Amino acid sequence: MRITRTVAGRSRRVAVLATTGLTASALLLTGCSSDDSDSNESSESNGKITLTVADYGQFGYKEAGLFAKYHELHPNITVKEDTTADEKVYYPKLLQQLNSGSGLADVQGLEVGRIKELVDTKADQFADLSKVIDVKEFVSWKEKQATTADGKVIGAGTDIGPMSLCYNTELFKKAGLPTDRKEVAAKIAGGWEDYLKLGEEYKKKAPAGTYFMDSASAMFNAVVSSNAKQYYDESGKAIYKESPSVQQGWNLAAEAADKKLTQGLAQFSDPWKAALRKSTMATVACPAWMAGQISVNAGDANKGKWDITTAPGSTAANWGGSFLGVPKSGKHVDEATKLVKWLTAPEQQAAVFKAIGSFPSNTGAYELPDVKNATLPYFNDAPIGQIYADEAKSIPETILGPKDAAIKDTISTQINNMEQRGTKPDDAWDAATKAIDKVIG
Repeated sequence: MRITRTVAGRSRRVAVLATTGLTASALLLTGCSSDDSDSNESSESNGKITLTVADYGQFGYKEAGLFAKYHELHPNITVKEDTTADEKVYYPKLLQQLNSGSGLADVQGLEVGRIKELVDTKADQFADLSKVIDVKEFVSWKEKQATTADGKVIGAGTDIGPMSLCYNTELFKKAGLPTDRKEVAAKIAGGWEDYLKLGEEYKKKAPAGTYFMDSASAMFNAVVSSNAKQYYDESGKAIYKESPSVQQGWNLAAEAADKKLTQGLAQFSDPWKAALRKSTMATVACPAWMAGQISVNAGDANKGKWDITTAPGSTAANWGGSFLGVPKSGKHVDEATKLVKWLTAPEQQAAVFKAIGSFPSNTGAYELPDVKNATLPYFNDAPIGQIYADEAKSIPETILGPKDAAIKDTISTQINNMEQRGTKPDDAWDAATKAIDKVIG
């Protein structure tokens, strides 16, 4: 969704949005960081330490005032955040630091699309969090993603991306479609095929210059995300060429492009942001973190024109999510693991959800008022706490592979080529598979 979202992947960090009513004081709270001129050695000589947290996009900790709060609870500890805007820049640097054994932060953000590769190849360089966090507190599949075969946990889950559908009620109304979220859900209850049928209905009476969806590649990712088996099988073999979920997603994307149901805009690009401001796209596949992107980029002029309903089909889907890991090479491993445990506890995850909309992976947060009763004023007071929590509990456990993110990005690029350049589906698929095979070997 933590922004930095790539077209297919997850660097999906969102901007601040209102849920149950963010207070001005919460907005004013910022992370407490040390003066760069002060060395860690000097601080430690005074019995004080600085913990560094390296992440990407927007994890929401400063926005929720959590670094400041942790400093209040632990006056001897200052937390300093080092954020990289783009996860695709962040991850290669992380690998270099892991390989060299230097330059790592006390706490490192880990993207779900990379977690399998890190579990398989770099687990020995991270502290085992299995004795620090209670893995049973998280949605059943979350911590399994960061767990090695022998039970070592290299990352504590921060958030997840349960899927919904965001739609522009004003455009729906003009096209003669229902606007009530329950009625919209009924129209797409049969799955993503029904979603395209709704798109064809929209096209018949669509306001001039508008499109049913923003991006066929986004729909592709949503389709694949609703399946347990995606790009790899249980043995670790890449099966993306014959994967039923990939084939379904690709065929639907090709159909959407062919029928001109999509505006063909790469998500988070400047044209995509402009399209939101101009209200030229009627629907967006909406993992939890996407609502913040829409509200920020569509702007105040479009407040109340959007709504949220459940995603197409009966199978819940997850798109996105991150972890916090603690490198063994850090100077303050014990203190860092305690910080990670605190940041991923229910109360703190609820605070982040309230501040920026990243949905908790810790199920203990779901009964807290800031989550359970959460609504989005921008989206006609959509009951997102209820919608996302219901979906989160029924998301299937997915099989992750070491190059999931690279495969997603490559396929999405070729789907964009079908939309924007008119590339034929067979040619686009051939280009995608050739590029992927070079990456995965």
